[in-house]
Amino acid sequence: MHYISMYKRLIRPILFLFDPEQVHYFSFSFIRLVHYIPFVGALLRARYHYKNTNLTREFFGLHFPNPIGLAAGFDKNAKLVRELANFGFGFIEIGTITPKPQSGNPKPRLFRLKKDSGIINRMGFNNDGVAAAVKRLKKNKDVLIGGNIGKNKTTPNEDAAQDYLICFDALFDVVDYFVVNVSSPNTPNLRDLQEKKPLTALLHRLQIQNDTKQKRKPILLKIAPDLTNAQLDDIIDIVSKTNIDGVIATNTTISRAGLKSSTKITNEQGGLSGKPLTKRSTEVIRYLHTKSGAAFPIIGVGGIHTPEDVKEKLAAGASLVQLYTGFIYEGPSVVRKMNKALV
Repeated sequence: MHYISMYKRLIRPILFLFDPEQVHYFSFSFIRLVHYIPFVGALLRARYHYKNTNLTREFFGLHFPNPIGLAAGFDKNAKLVRELANFGFGFIEIGTITPKPQSGNPKPRLFRLKKDSGIINRMGFNNDGVAAAVKRLKKNKDVLIGGNIGKNKTTPNEDAAQDYLICFDALFDVVDYFVVNVSSPNTPNLRDLQEKKPLTALLHRLQIQNDTKQKRKPILLKIAPDLTNAQLDDIIDIVSKTNIDGVIATNTTISRAGLKSSTKITNEQGGLSGKPLTKRSTEVIRYLHTKSGAAFPIIGVGGIHTPEDVKEKLAAGASLVQLYTGFIYEGPSVVRKMNKALV
């Protein structure tokens, strides 16, 4: 309690005085810097890790030390995998990674909705490209890694599969599972790939490639919270037909319903994450879990800020969960607090 309140009372108000993207880069530099000091990694692990055999999970052939992961978007370029794992996460998802480096959308492109405990982002898959990520991940020893893959902005949708295959092949030996991201609202026309025909074709192509490997890797699909029930029925059908390993529900939303923050911020284009997404992402998880008859594992993402949020997602049918915005708003102690509450 003491650490969370210290973060919320002292550290967060200072960080929130500055531009969100600048704060993100500053935090990254700071985390990297302190890890150069001997024993800091060990001290952080002692402070933030909560180990208990009741927390371990086995899904799609992988062993998760605990069910709480860091969502894609936080460490896009796999620069701080080991350091971020020291805060108690059971797994880390990097990306979204594209074949070629790209700078993303013009700045500003990240906005805080303090009154709503939310964030709007329209980053646009800014990343260093797949080769840079592979180089960094080769140094990873013991962190369970998900590779979130996408297409370059300049690649037309009809050629999108090739971009996903390039990333899949390049990352294959350095990640533990894959996430196909067709649900970001910040790359023009990307969400069109969520339609049944192109999505089925894309996942089939990846599965064919997966079968050429000595030992296949799990493939998951990340979906938008803005899908209708009919579209969610299509997703269940696609998972069954393509035999992929699971679903991540959900990405950010384009909805702006029920927000308290000023319209000056809420009118910004982009995907909304954080507390405004809690209810909808849980609804999507519950629908997929119930309607499919628990046919596949679901990783629950969206508005997870408290241990109660974690329990709610798991009760709705999630097998694992991921944080992003909750980590920023609640502070580094939140993962330990959640794991402790689950035990």
